[in-house]
Amino acid sequence: MKTVKQIELLLDNIPGQLSNISDILSDNRINIIACCYATTHEEKGIFYFVANSPDKAMNVLKSAGYKIKTKQVIACEMPNHPGGMNIVLKLLKNANINLDYIYPCMGTGNITVVILGVDSLRKTLKIMEDNWIKIWGDTLYHI
Repeated sequence: MKTVKQIELLLDNIPGQLSNISDILSDNRINIIACCYATTHEEKGIFYFVANSPDKAMNVLKSAGYKIKTKQVIACEMPNHPGGMNIVLKLLKNANINLDYIYPCMGTGNITVVILGVDSLRKTLKIMEDNWIKIWGDTLYHI
């Protein structure tokens, strides 16, 4: 299946938590390709990210004592013009696919690549393929 691995960390919502994660990853030459952080309530925050070397990132973070979860997500190219995002969103809506979250990749140059968390990976991939939406899969790790 043409997906990428997302790593999820539940963190204490205190100053420096994301900086500590970034230090650990960069010290091990792991690049964060895409990320999203949000507080779940006052005490905790959740950090979703895609790394260029997900298995190495998982091992490094586990060794540092972090509890992680992983999930397969879709990295797709999205048209970068007014209404471009809605092209993808309408495909999901018309297929009755629930979008759990969406966040952008960093450093993709002239293209817009987003990470989609959906309730039906196979169905979403098929619909996007049928509608000529570019799916990145493992090639995202080398962007």
